[in-house]
Amino acid sequence: MNWTAVLTSFELAFTTTVLLMIIGTPIAYWLAFSKRRWSFLVESIVALPLILPPTVLGFYVLVALGPRSPIGRAYEQMFGSTLPFTFKGLVVASTLYSLPFAVQPIASAFGSVSRRLIEASWTLGVSRWGTFRRVIVPQSKAGLITGAVLSFAHTIGEFGVVLMVGGNIEGQTRTVSIAIYDDVQALNYAQANATALLLLLFSFAILATVYGINRKSWTAFAART
Repeated sequence: MNWTAVLTSFELAFTTTVLLMIIGTPIAYWLAFSKRRWSFLVESIVALPLILPPTVLGFYVLVALGPRSPIGRAYEQMFGSTLPFTFKGLVVASTLYSLPFAVQPIASAFGSVSRRLIEASWTLGVSRWGTFRRVIVPQSKAGLITGAVLSFAHTIGEFGVVLMVGGNIEGQTRTVSIAIYDDVQALNYAQANATALLLLLFSFAILATVYGINRKSWTAFAART
């Protein structure tokens, strides 16, 4: 088993998940409570990676981060290096690709918080930030955990976007899914099977955790009502 690829995948998944929780939570809050008529357009953009082929998304991310694009040129001038075929480039691509897996569960959890509790908090003079911390977040723990877990798991299994943007560089951009592909191409089925089995067990554990959290939260909610 290629443990270097496994460690690279876990490092990528952890970094991406942290960024998604920082970026995705404000987006989810806005989608859950916005009264703008065009908010559905933002929601559609966020959900686009769910139906867009990974190679298509990877291609456009590669072009956007390349040295010929304004973003790529600005990054190269500031840091003296390029983003494509680097770990940092993978983080950017993975964050975009896994964005809906973080935003949608969190937005759904925010939207399910009783409006009466929120308005009662405002009536008592609590600020919006204080209401968010003391009312919305505690009531949305299951959604926040689900978003983080799904983001981590989805990033672990990425293939198309990772290959397009990061290539296949050992110790930098070769993830576990690419390692499995390389083993199959080399007819090394025993090692491919061992790595694939690890991913299978990991995926099952992730899904069991998510469903367990959601069922526990629903049971607790039903008991209160």
